[in-house]
Amino acid sequence: MVGLYATTHSQTVVIGGILTIAIADALSDAMGMHISEESDRKNTTREVWESTIATFFAKLVFASIFIIPVLLLPLDTAILVSILWGILVIAAVSYSIARDQKEKPLHVIFEHLFITVVVIVATHLVGGAIANIF
Repeated sequence: MVGLYATTHSQTVVIGGILTIAIADALSDAMGMHISEESDRKNTTREVWESTIATFFAKLVFASIFIIPVLLLPLDTAILVSILWGILVIAAVSYSIARDQKEKPLHVIFEHLFITVVVIVATHLVGGAIANIF
């Protein structure tokens, strides 16, 4: 999303990218879940397919949520809102993971947020480079 914005500054391209990634990522993760669950011989065929379908829809819905700010706000504002939303979700999930694993929440949160910032900056730089080259 950030890379597409940096490359094109086009609402249509950003929405297309969100939808493409939402579908591709959901399908990919669902396939991975399917294979993982299938390899565990304790699961029934029904359980394997329930996990596959649940993974697909959960990933699709979560990724698609990022379309809402792009539809409702000016694109530059929508990108910032989406970044902030993503950071909040990552912080919340990181806190939950740390608590479940009995680790220090701040350490886990900052580690995951650092990686997030690296990804955001890298995709912005790559998008800008692509815009300059092409």
